[in-house]
Amino acid sequence: MDARAAVVTELSGGRTVLRTLRSDPPLTLRQTGPATGPARVHLVSTAAGPLGGDRLELHLDVAPGTSLELASVASTLVLPGPGESVAIVEARVGAGASLRYAPEPVVLAAGCAHRMIVRLAMDEGASVYWREEIVFGRFGERPGTCHARFDATASGVPLLRQEFVVGDPAVDGSPAVYGDARCVGSVLVAGPRPPALKSPPEAVIGDGCAVLPLAGPGTLVSALAPDAPTLRERLTWGESLCEPGRS
Repeated sequence: MDARAAVVTELSGGRTVLRTLRSDPPLTLRQTGPATGPARVHLVSTAAGPLGGDRLELHLDVAPGTSLELASVASTLVLPGPGESVAIVEARVGAGASLRYAPEPVVLAAGCAHRMIVRLAMDEGASVYWREEIVFGRFGERPGTCHARFDATASGVPLLRQEFVVGDPAVDGSPAVYGDARCVGSVLVAGPRPPALKSPPEAVIGDGCAVLPLAGPGTLVSALAPDAPTLRERLTWGESLCEPGRS
C-alpha cells in the first residue's frame, strides 16, 4: 500500500488556518483544535499497519507566522509482511512559524522490517518540538527490525543528523547500546532561545536520559526505559531542562 497525506497552513486574518488537509488511508487526518490559536490535527489510523511492503508519507508545510500541532489518537503498530515498510515524514517550518509534532509511540511487532525517515527544514526564527518514541515489541515478544533516520536543518544549515537501528540481538543487548531497555525515544526542542535563557543549556545526564545542547539553535533529549510510561516520564524531565526557570 502506498499512502500520502499532507497538512498545509496559511495565515488568514492574523490566525492560522488549514489550507490543505489531505488524507490517504491509513493516514487519516482530523482537525481537532479550536477556531483560534494553533491549528491542531490528530492522525487517525484507519487501517492496520504499516505492514511489510507499505510506504506511508506525511508532508507538513507550516507557513511563515503560523502554528501547527500534530498528534495521534493511538500508538502505531508496525506489522510484518512481504518486504520492508517505510514511513516518511517531511516537514517545512517557515520563518517565525512553530510546529509541535508529538504522536504516540511506534511499536515494533515481532518479524516486522521497518524504516523511519524524517526530513525537517526550519527557516529563520522557526520553532519546533519533535517527539519520537519506539517500543521494542509487544508484551513478551522480541521486536522486529527498525532503521530510523532523522535529518534536520535550520536556515539551510545542518542542525541534527541521527541514525540508529533496533532489532539486532547482538547489538541491542549491549550495555553500550540499549542494554535491558525496551523503549527508546527523543525530543528535539529547536528555535530561537528565549530572552530569559541568556546562554545555551548545559549537557545533563540523568537516570536513563541525556539532555544535549546542539551546535545550532536546539537541544536534543534522548532516553531509554523499560516501558513506555517510564520513557515518557524521562523525556518530560529532559524537556523541562530546555525551558527557562525550570529544573
